[in-house]
Amino acid sequence: MAAHYLDFERPIADLESKIEELSRLSETAGPGAFESEIQALRDRAQQLRKEAYAGLDAWQKTMVARHPERPHLKDYVAGLIDEFVELRGDRKFADDQAIVGGLGRFRGVPVVVMGHEKGHDTTTRLKHNFGMARPEGYRKAVRLMDMAERFNLPVITFVDTAGAYPGLGAEERGQAEAIARSTERGLVLETPMVATIVGEGGSGGAIALAGANKVLILEHSIYSVISPEGAASILWRDGARAKDAATNMKITAQDLIQLKIVDRIVEEPAGGAHSDPAAAIEAVGDAVEDELKTLMRLSPAELKKQRAERFYAIGREGLQ
Repeated sequence: MAAHYLDFERPIADLESKIEELSRLSETAGPGAFESEIQALRDRAQQLRKEAYAGLDAWQKTMVARHPERPHLKDYVAGLIDEFVELRGDRKFADDQAIVGGLGRFRGVPVVVMGHEKGHDTTTRLKHNFGMARPEGYRKAVRLMDMAERFNLPVITFVDTAGAYPGLGAEERGQAEAIARSTERGLVLETPMVATIVGEGGSGGAIALAGANKVLILEHSIYSVISPEGAASILWRDGARAKDAATNMKITAQDLIQLKIVDRIVEEPAGGAHSDPAAAIEAVGDAVEDELKTLMRLSPAELKKQRAERFYAIGREGLQ
């Protein structure tokens, strides 16, 4: 599959195209031909990548967070969870595949794991509804959190959604109530919960899986109350001003850590998580493991108290 390059990555794309061309010539010219030229181009491409990703603005980070080759939930499950058993359905209406979850072992610890799955190609994107869950998806999340509490299992979530599905059927089946119940369940959970924003954390559809003791975020992920396009449409009646909205909404990891909306930034490989998915997944695993070790020492009452204080503190400094 051909690599997908963002607009600001065009110089990198040009260099990698030249590397590919020289590599093909090298195959016909014999071993070692053009080796020094190819290595020089690779070093230059890597340097350009580091420079480009060191100075991304909010809109560019939004594009990176939405990158189609970025690791999704199933990639994190495959890389971090052993003996994963998927649990389906909300026992009320249907199984929603925009949210996937189940039981497994995270580095030897039995856990409940769940998150949004966007899919990687046309077939899987349609199957998972582009990561936009319907009410039954959030009711499945509540069911899984109930199970986690019953069996005293930590909960690990991976957030990556543009928002909850806004369709008529979803609204008829109580979308807002389902999101509220899932958010509430996370906030009162008596076992440790760690959420990671691994791509796009959009609106209530994201917070429904992020009412956690610790909320982590990947370096180039975003977390917002509404999409930049939606905000631009409301504020200026012009969706084309999404870049202005992204800049003013403070949705990047670096903004959010200052506002204390997230607790920790997980560094991505140079060139974003999509450039080296295995390294990104490992970095997320290390951060989640570190947070869980601390949280698992707390009692149920202490976990609820810590979580309550965490969310009550958001915004207080700005009001004083």
